[in-house]
Parts: sequence; structure tokens; C-alpha cells
Amino acid sequence: MRIITSPAEMTAWAREQQSDGHSLALVPTMGYFHKGHLALMLMAADKVDKVVVSLFVNPIQFGPGEDLDQYPVDPARDEELARSQGVSVLFMPTREDMYPPGFQTVVSVPELSRHLCGADRPGHFNGVTTVVCKLLHIVRPDCAVFGEKDFQQLAVIRRMVADLNMDVEILAHPIVREPDGLAMSSRNSYLGSEERQQALCLSRSIAHARSLYATGVRDTTRLAEEVRDIIKKVTGAHIQYISFFNRTTLESVNQTDENTQMALAVTIGGRVRLIDNGRLVEAG
Repeated sequence: MRIITSPAEMTAWAREQQSDGHSLALVPTMGYFHKGHLALMLMAADKVDKVVVSLFVNPIQFGPGEDLDQYPVDPARDEELARSQGVSVLFMPTREDMYPPGFQTVVSVPELSRHLCGADRPGHFNGVTTVVCKLLHIVRPDCAVFGEKDFQQLAVIRRMVADLNMDVEILAHPIVREPDGLAMSSRNSYLGSEERQQALCLSRSIAHARSLYATGVRDTTRLAEEVRDIIKKVTGAHIQYISFFNRTTLESVNQTDENTQMALAVTIGGRVRLIDNGRLVEAG
């Protein structure tokens, strides 16, 4: 596995591989790999000849007071894990290379970004789309792989790629969960043992909403109330949002159907913000 830090070197390597007839996939990450990241790498390896994994904690997608300075990092461990998955290149650019002095260009997908996490984190998705656009431009992959845990992010990136006529296929990997149901996330490392148990209220809420949907409940007001009751019983859990929405437009719905997605954001212990989502129709 090759380690590349320079965007120019990364582009040169990618062009060389493609001129030799190799197909490329990009897996964008912020590092601190877990099994969810490794699943994305394996999915990418099944699709193409060479896999590039980017590792960059993107400062412009963090808002004031968020956890940029505390975000977990362990590049040596990440390098070992990426190598174990047969990754061809681990691309680790610096902040200075990604955002040189005077940088002012921002990519925005305003409509899809205003919902859900975008309402609580203004500017977050501008940071996401800007860095992903840059990474796609640098690597020029045939496909890029993202996880469905960040469902809104996936929708926003797909919209950006379509709107800008970018010649790349966006692939989605299902949420990877711990055996007890907790969606895997780098931020899970913030949780103490008690908080770890409290965090299970997210996946329990989704399972309960699915079970209600399977029995014929379609009214989202009732579904939200039932979910809210589950979370309110958990000490230290504070709801940021519970939403039922159309999977394509992300617009809220009053009545659920086969195209309805549920998503929620919950703060655990007053400091760890976790998100989760699921398609209600899966219960049926």
C-alpha cells in the first residue's frame, strides 16, 4: 500500500493507473477506522481494480463548539487496517494542501442540506460537499463508496454529482451495526460504558417504529410520539430531531409509505451526538 499526501501526486498516480486500464474506487473517510469503514473498503474492492481511501479530518464541516479538536485520530492504526483490506493508496492530505491560503470556493446543495442535520448544523453540508468535490476531482475515480448511516450526506452527494455532471458512480453500503444494534461510528469511542448502553435507544427506536409500521400504523405524529417516549425514558439522552421523510427529496411526510425513511439525532450524556436511520418498509 502506498501513502500519498500530495494532491498533485495523488492525481498523477490515479492517471497512471487509469492509463494502464485499471479502474479506481474512492472511499472518503475522516479516519479512526471501524468495521463500517472496512466494509466500505471491501465493497469498493469488489467493484474495481484499485482502491483509494482518503483520510482527512475536514475542518470546514465542523461548526463552532463542535468536536474538531477532540475528533479521534490514530493514523498508524488506520494505516495498518487499510493495508489489511488490500487498499492500494491511503491518501492523507494536509489542511494546507486542501485549503490553501485565500481559499474561498464552496460547493452547496441548499435544498437537501436544509433538513435534518443541516437544520442543527448550519454550514456542515457545505463543508461536506466541498471536500468530497475536491477529493473526486483529485482522484477521478470510477466510483465512490459511502455508508448509509449518514443518509442525508449520501443524498446530498448524489445530488451534487448529478447536478455537476460528474462522471462517477456513487455506491451506498448498508449501515454496519454492533451485535446489539448500535450503528458503528467513530464517535462511539467517546461513550463510557453507561453511555454506551444509553445509546442503544436509537436503534431500539427504529426497530419500534418499524414494528408499528408493520402493524399498519402510518401516521408520523403517532410514530414520533412513540419514539420520543422510548428515548425520554433513557437517562442522559436528549433528542435533537426525529424525522420521517421521503427517501429522495428528504421532505417530511405526514403519512408513511414504502418510500419513507426515519432518521434521528440524539445527544448522549450531554456531549456525544449520534445519528441513526432506517427504512420503515423493511419491517414488512
